[in-house]
Amino acid sequence: MPSVAMVSRLRRGDLFFSRLRRQLAVAVCPFTSSAAAHDGGTGVSGPHLPVLIVGAGPVGLVLSMLLTKFGIKCAVLEKSLSFSRHPQAHFINNRSMEIFRKLDGLSEEIESSQPPVDLWRKFIYCTSLSGSILGSVDHMQPEDFEKVNSPVCVAHLSQYKLVNLLLKKLEKLGMHVYPQDLSDDWEPDSPLEKRILMGHECTSIQPTNEGVIVTARVHNGTKVEERRFHCSILIASDGARSTIRRLVGVDMKGERGLQELISVHFMSMDLGKFLLKNRPGMLFFVFNQDTIGVLVAHHLEQGEFVLQIPYYPPQQNYQDFSPQACEKIISKLVGWAPQDVQVLDIKPWVMHAEVAEKYLTCNDRVILVGDAAHRFPPAGGFGMNTGIQDVHNIAWKIFYFLNEVASSSLLRTYESERRPIAISNTNLSVENFKAAMSVPSALGLDPTVANSVHRAINTGLGSIIPKNMQKAVLEGIFSIGRAQLSDYVLNEKNPVGVMRLEKLKRIFAEGKSLQLQFPAHDLGFCYKEGAIVADTSEDTQNCNRAGSGTVSREYIPTGRPGSRLPHMHVKPFTAASTKETLSTLDLVSGDKPEFLLIIAPLKASYHIARVILTKAEELQVLLKVCVIWPQYSCQSRSTGSRTELKPWKNYMDVEELKKERSWWDMCRLTNNGVLLVRPDEHIAWRTESDKVADAVLEAEKVLSQVLGL
Repeated sequence: MPSVAMVSRLRRGDLFFSRLRRQLAVAVCPFTSSAAAHDGGTGVSGPHLPVLIVGAGPVGLVLSMLLTKFGIKCAVLEKSLSFSRHPQAHFINNRSMEIFRKLDGLSEEIESSQPPVDLWRKFIYCTSLSGSILGSVDHMQPEDFEKVNSPVCVAHLSQYKLVNLLLKKLEKLGMHVYPQDLSDDWEPDSPLEKRILMGHECTSIQPTNEGVIVTARVHNGTKVEERRFHCSILIASDGARSTIRRLVGVDMKGERGLQELISVHFMSMDLGKFLLKNRPGMLFFVFNQDTIGVLVAHHLEQGEFVLQIPYYPPQQNYQDFSPQACEKIISKLVGWAPQDVQVLDIKPWVMHAEVAEKYLTCNDRVILVGDAAHRFPPAGGFGMNTGIQDVHNIAWKIFYFLNEVASSSLLRTYESERRPIAISNTNLSVENFKAAMSVPSALGLDPTVANSVHRAINTGLGSIIPKNMQKAVLEGIFSIGRAQLSDYVLNEKNPVGVMRLEKLKRIFAEGKSLQLQFPAHDLGFCYKEGAIVADTSEDTQNCNRAGSGTVSREYIPTGRPGSRLPHMHVKPFTAASTKETLSTLDLVSGDKPEFLLIIAPLKASYHIARVILTKAEELQVLLKVCVIWPQYSCQSRSTGSRTELKPWKNYMDVEELKKERSWWDMCRLTNNGVLLVRPDEHIAWRTESDKVADAVLEAEKVLSQVLGL
């Protein structure tokens, strides 16, 4: 068995080789300049920053909040001069809401800011917003409200409103937004941490022996300045068209150009009031002879909407979608003309399904997160949610790397864990998008035919036809297609219409249309490898591994390494009444990157806990023990853990509040079970205390493997 001194020497050796690799990286990074190789900081603005985040969207802001809470100094660069008010993403899934619970009550503020759930729980399919309803799907189930699988429900809140809430939280932590003209004279030695610097567009990246130098272009009044920042780690959270990803030469792989659309952000209290009274919902899929579109109701009570319209360039021009033209389209989709429509923003965008070839580059000092690492169709709302979970995964790893507890091998587990999840979510998003297309297909309007015709005009013989004729041909074909949606076809007296409407009913009844919630993926995603000690037990079917190809609603809790810690209500011994309960997820700290060891009150389990506490202290790893007692077990509770874990004080006792089965049954372990949980609430290791022959050797092996030593 290796001694503590030997393990310490091995750690120092590992960190030495990590530093050596950083020096070698300067020679092999494709964008290294000779100046970068020798410039330890000359001309660099401000002191060296541990972490620089590029991109101040929800993903970048959440990471800045996590790092700030962990005591890691960081700053954010944002190329825009102000924050966008385009609603963009709006669905927040269970796992993201669980993360937000730990961000100083952010989930509660989201719940109080969002519309009432009954106003957005349905998707509605209709011939117009005031016309016939073809079908509707309710996406909320009783278990969602009963909080069986999670202590918090999903939410519906526009992205810009979420950003505003995050900025307020960051202000309380001392992090503030600064305009591009910070001062008339840029002070190179001014502190940069806890700043969100607007109007800073990254133009180049240069690796150094100590990290990365980032050059940003800043429009300061009438002049353009260049500012340089030196950081240990650069985080690319700068969106789907990431500048950082392009600068480091990382390619995206997958399906490009699935669909082009025009996004129209508008306000209308008249329309909001009408839908509130007659047919409240989140998404409205409208199919009629005049036009086709999807309306996202961001807030019916405030009259805020986004309309998504299929777009076929170059035959259709972005300029064709003027505010006046969009108002006419809105009237055709509504079935009457709201008098108070105010078009706020019109944007073209392209739907892709791609994942970056790698997430870390430049000797693991440049890390891609969020849309910079993956681009999904919006079907299922996986984009922002996957990004939030990306940074939840990497934040604690950055902490232990920068504090020299772990080497960069721990950072690399971010890619081995999160990239397979992104690939799985990409596949699921594409399948869900195809499910959405099954509805117009059932109505005789196959979108694949429209896209094939469009491609033929652009690339086949149609490409030699004059542009104005191409547009006429395309619109003529689309007009013929939309004729399938006429009242003459879609009625109970037309056999074709009856057949199509029956097919549509089956699609809705069998859950084969666009879905909103995927608990098996949202809560059940599981890491195969990475910062875990994988085991080979028989409950692999209960762990929804990335790339499994299984689309299931059912989430099955498990204690398998790599999976999220299951949720169960427990009562702290210090609680004054049974109403004071916690979720098992609350046992993991949200304010520091602390591991959690969960045991039952057994002699062998207490012994393992003492050994792991000792080893964690040697390695400078934060760790707390939680003892879960059976419900109604009063004997020895008051002194049991205090006696068994003495002199350690970083532990807590809780009691199960089970309804059907015990905690250990849920985790598929006996009460000899031992679980090591990471700071991101994923299980790193599990065992049975009566099967551990040498606790000291086991503790060294487990912590070394999880930390990548």
